[in-house]
Amino acid sequence: MSATLRLATAEDVSAIFALIQALSEYEKLAHEMVGAEADLHRGLFGTPSYAESVVAEVNGQVVGFALYFYNFSTFLMKPGIYLEDLFVLPEYRRQGIATDLLKYLASRALSQGCGRLEWSVLDWNESAITFYQRIGAVLMDEWTGCRVTGAALENLAS
Repeated sequence: MSATLRLATAEDVSAIFALIQALSEYEKLAHEMVGAEADLHRGLFGTPSYAESVVAEVNGQVVGFALYFYNFSTFLMKPGIYLEDLFVLPEYRRQGIATDLLKYLASRALSQGCGRLEWSVLDWNESAITFYQRIGAVLMDEWTGCRVTGAALENLAS
């Protein structure tokens, strides 16, 4: 079964939001999902917009998505694409949809003059790690992610 890939429209926000909820449950992070559907709409389609999404449809149903944004590499002196989330409903996995979504983003990166496509993966998600390595991704064990949020962000800003 093949999926149709396309850039998301404002009409897809509810479906993408539902997929993000499913992703948060899969990653055991549902307690961290505090944003609302309106926030997602604003982030994808507001002025300014902060991210873009591509959706995968099967028989008119959105069954997967990739949400990404552009960053900039000071070493390459080129933009890049950072894949924030990639998710395919469990019943549609192992059909090439995730690979197709990544190929779409790789093609988009090249057409936009980007020097790289990058993302993070949870260290316990062995199936995702294996999949990513199979498509040519290199795990960057020498880097540690950092995040400042909530009260720590407010304290840092003051």
